[in-house]
Formats: sequence, C-alpha cells, structure tokens
Amino acid sequence: FYILFWVGCCLDRGVHLTLPSFLNGLLLVFYGMALAVALRLAPWRRFHTAGLIHVFLGSVLVLVLLWHGQVLVKPGLSFHLLGLTALTLMFGWSLAVIGASLALVGVCLNTGVGWDSFAVNALIGAVVPITLTQILLVLIRAYLPRHFFVYVLVNGFLTAGFVGIATGYLVTGLLVVTGAYSFLQLNQGFLPFFPLMFLPEAIVNGWVMTVLVAFRPQWVYSFRDEEYLHGK
Repeated sequence: FYILFWVGCCLDRGVHLTLPSFLNGLLLVFYGMALAVALRLAPWRRFHTAGLIHVFLGSVLVLVLLWHGQVLVKPGLSFHLLGLTALTLMFGWSLAVIGASLALVGVCLNTGVGWDSFAVNALIGAVVPITLTQILLVLIRAYLPRHFFVYVLVNGFLTAGFVGIATGYLVTGLLVVTGAYSFLQLNQGFLPFFPLMFLPEAIVNGWVMTVLVAFRPQWVYSFRDEEYLHGK
C-alpha cells in the first residue's frame, strides 16, 4: 500500500535554468509561504491518534525512490514517476506539501545536486499539482454525488490525468520563458506526446486509490465509508 505511482514531467536536476533573480526570489517566497501554511495547518495529532506516522514516512520514502527513476527526454526536461495525487488524497494538502518537500530534500541530498533549483522544483513540481488536486477534490465533492465509483473514477482517475498534463505544460512553459528552449523545439519533439501522459497516470492513480479505499480506508483522509458507501 506504500506504492503510489504517477507519471509526470519535471525539470531535470542536472541542468541550471537561468531564471532572473527577481523571478527566482519570487518563486522562493511563494514556496516558503506555502510551506509555512502547510506546517501551520498540518493535522499533527492525526499521526498520534490514527497511528499513521509509518504510512506517511513510508510514502515519503517511496517518493524519493520514484523521483530517482526519471527518463531524460531533453536536457532540462524529464519524465518520472510521482505520487502526488494519491498522496494528497491520502493525507490532504498540508501533509502532502510537507511530504513532497521532504522527498525532494532526500533526492537532493542523495544526488548532491538540485539545491539551486529546489524552490522551482518544489513549487511547480509539488505545490502546484498538490493544490490542483485539492481544489478538484473540493469541487467534485460539492457538485457530484458522493459515491464510491465517483471517488475512484473522478478523484483518482480523471483528476490524476488532468493534473499531470497541466503540470507538464507549466514546466515546459517555464523552460520557454527562461529561454532554455524555444516553443518550436518543444512543439516538434515533446508537446505532441503530452496527451499520452493522461492514460497511464489516470489508470495507476485510480488503481492505487481503489486498493486503498477497499482495504485501508483509514489511511485515506478524503474517503469515509459513511459518505461514499453506506446507503448507496
């Protein structure tokens, strides 16, 4: 149950992006604010009352391992397995941001590189997809019936695919803005393949969440038997 899969797009740690100093500082401020809010709002007592500290730490460890297994597509741009949608559905926005930050620290410590772009990767590769997942969770709960299949198919399946593609386009947009690549270069050899990312991300996240809510629903903060199963 620790295995949370996601196929995503990220900035390669070995390539330095020439971000303007004000933009780099702005991203650092935004990430610092997000992390501060996450630390303030995190339900720390849940670790003690529900005994989930081992689940959380195990998920962080899996993220570290998955983020090492990336496939370089172009210098500065790579695909790798993530676990952020499932992580958000399991622990909520605040703990997901903290867990992803810890995982990124672990990757940087292990590889010895990536510290100069830590804030960029943390904000765009972690905070943004986690926030999108949380927003969609709220909207889906508000406008769609609370049913088991709605949760699995929409929250787990469709949300995963949408968030993955949106994050990928955001990363490539940053590469274009910073001058690392031109839009023509990315459009010829990378952007046309983005729609193909939807299906594997959606299938794997939907499968993971199905297994979790079926066998370990107490590990999933966003799922309650009383809301999604009883009387349905």
